[in-house]
Amino acid sequence: MYDILKSIILGIVEGITEWLPVSSTGHIILADEFINLGMSEQFKEMFDVVIQLGAILAVVVIFWKKLWPFTSDKNKGYNYITKGQGLIKKDIMDMWFKVIIACIPAALLVPFNDKIDEMFYNYKVVSAALIIYGIFFIIIEKYNKKRKPIVNNMEELSYKTAVLIGVFQMLAVIPGTSRSGSTILGAILLGVSRVTAAEFSFYLAIPVMFGASLVKLLKFGFSFTGLELAVLLTGMITAFVVSVLAIKFLLSYIKKKDFTAFGYYRIILGIIVIVYFAFVR
Repeated sequence: MYDILKSIILGIVEGITEWLPVSSTGHIILADEFINLGMSEQFKEMFDVVIQLGAILAVVVIFWKKLWPFTSDKNKGYNYITKGQGLIKKDIMDMWFKVIIACIPAALLVPFNDKIDEMFYNYKVVSAALIIYGIFFIIIEKYNKKRKPIVNNMEELSYKTAVLIGVFQMLAVIPGTSRSGSTILGAILLGVSRVTAAEFSFYLAIPVMFGASLVKLLKFGFSFTGLELAVLLTGMITAFVVSVLAIKFLLSYIKKKDFTAFGYYRIILGIIVIVYFAFVR
């Protein structure tokens, strides 16, 4: 029963921090200190990644109409490609091609993920990344106030810009950086509006997080005990529900405000991580 309750709390942490540019890793490190699942280390390692499948499902549900390219009805506002008896929305297919090519840079680092985690997954690196990127958010948003975005929707996002956003996503291999933070910051620097930057970051998460979850599942195997399966599913369902709320909150928030507040939050969290692990633990 306690492990189910812990998985709910971890699902809440995942659902909130995966989509806000505050680093889910930094929060998970703190959560692990106080909420330790009574499972094997192998299961815990797999759980921390596969729980993201619930978060991915939230993106799919919220943006389904913008993600699913196949239809049998010809509606106004779309260009279509005929395929047999069905139709394919050209704009959505173009978006998926941009997502795929944007994922290529990060995919090149997959063989080195374990080595990178071994070298950098510690509180010093995580806290430094939290603080440094927090400062970047503040500086970039201050600089961005003098500029007008040149990309205001997904159709205006060029393939070149998509690739460059994918290069920024590579920075997320450093724990504490934040995948959404890296891609959103990079997109804003490239002249993409905040809403479009956040939306593209959400789309990028689908293949990235699904691939990472699949790798962890295959590595762990599918021989779950009843309790392990219950804990995993509970965490995923919780992450899904909370992710829906977090994504809707973020989209509403950035239509009115910038990311400066998240920058200050990251700096404060980074200091808390340093103080806790250096002086309290």
